[in-house]
Amino acid sequence: MNQEADSSPQAHSLPSCYRHPDRETGIRCTRCERPICPECMVSASVGFQCPECVRDGGGTGPAPAAARPRTIAGGSVTADPRLFTKILIGINLAVFIAIQANASLAADLSLVGAYPPPPFPLREGVADGQYYRLVTSMFAHQEIWHIGFNMLSLWWLGGPLEAALGRARYLAVYFVSGLAGSALAYLLAAPATATLGASGAIFGLFGATAVLMRKLNYDLRPIIALLVINLIFTFGWSSISWQAHIGGLVAGLITGYGMVHAPRERRALVQYGTCAVVLLVIVVMVLVRTAQLT
Repeated sequence: MNQEADSSPQAHSLPSCYRHPDRETGIRCTRCERPICPECMVSASVGFQCPECVRDGGGTGPAPAAARPRTIAGGSVTADPRLFTKILIGINLAVFIAIQANASLAADLSLVGAYPPPPFPLREGVADGQYYRLVTSMFAHQEIWHIGFNMLSLWWLGGPLEAALGRARYLAVYFVSGLAGSALAYLLAAPATATLGASGAIFGLFGATAVLMRKLNYDLRPIIALLVINLIFTFGWSSISWQAHIGGLVAGLITGYGMVHAPRERRALVQYGTCAVVLLVIVVMVLVRTAQLT
């Protein structure tokens, strides 16, 4: 089985309060959009504002459309900013336990383009209409080290990114990246090769985190070093699906850029429009490969 392995990168994704630089926060003043910690938050008619905007009575920017605190990408600030990361980890663990109980389940969930290879008649695989494998393979793991590395990476990368983007935008980056990894593996890998693992989606979070850190003017050298290490592992071991890693990384960079750089006036349109464009490319890759194999 062709598997994907990650090192365990950790990145900081949240800005610091402009009045208390030692305190990270995912909340911004809804008028001037400066990051503020809970101590600096002042409840106002247009949401939480910083003390200076409340004192001045107007702030330095336009009033927001909603009276709720927002993340840097415009998502809602929630009580548990890691909830969906925990759910994703739970799903992966549940599938892993199911595979340990029934080993044949891995073959049913893994990404297979076409099996058996010619000249035998096609019996299964994405080319045979089993498109669900593009998704199920994102949650399937067989070895304990494989799921261990991936879930640690998901926790370290996903939690801060979910807090910074908001739940819906975070899930969009995760699933689009995972699907891009699956689609590129389907397009370029040998048709009968089976791949599985969450690494494509995690590499997407890796890319989105790098974009976010650049937006916040964080030092990019640590994450670049981690990326180089991951790529060395990706291309150094024959059992790793480099196609899934590269596909996820590229999709994460693109969707992450759309999430954090979208203009405020057309934020949702640009953010989800970017995801839609990447999904369209994914569909085209899948259709082209299916035509080649059938």
